[in-house]
Amino acid sequence: MRYFEVRKGRIEIIPMIDIMLFLLVFFIMITLRMIPAAGISTRLPTSSSAQILAKTPLVVELQSDGSLHFRDKTVSLSQLEQQLTQNDPAHTQVILAGAKTVTLQQLVAVMDACRHAGISQMGIATRAGQP
Repeated sequence: MRYFEVRKGRIEIIPMIDIMLFLLVFFIMITLRMIPAAGISTRLPTSSSAQILAKTPLVVELQSDGSLHFRDKTVSLSQLEQQLTQNDPAHTQVILAGAKTVTLQQLVAVMDACRHAGISQMGIATRAGQP
């Protein structure tokens, strides 16, 4: 008699959840691969000596009028070099933070002063956002 009983159909929910999660992951991966292709094509500069700075570095601020600020004081290039030589050059890291209108020549002059002080670990601070 059991052969003639009508059985209700069942929808198995666990395999359906597995398939939905698989599709979700698949579409997320595809979307992430498409995002960089939607940007503007640029050729970024590269550096063979780029490093992530582990310690808290010293910050040198370059103002648009050409003045330098180091440790909350306005200094000249020679004063900056003298103050940087007081630190251990092998373990000193300097971040150069400049105004938007600072010229490349001003930046290179400060980098030269740091190099004359024996500091080889320098970075340039940038701000995230629109130009």
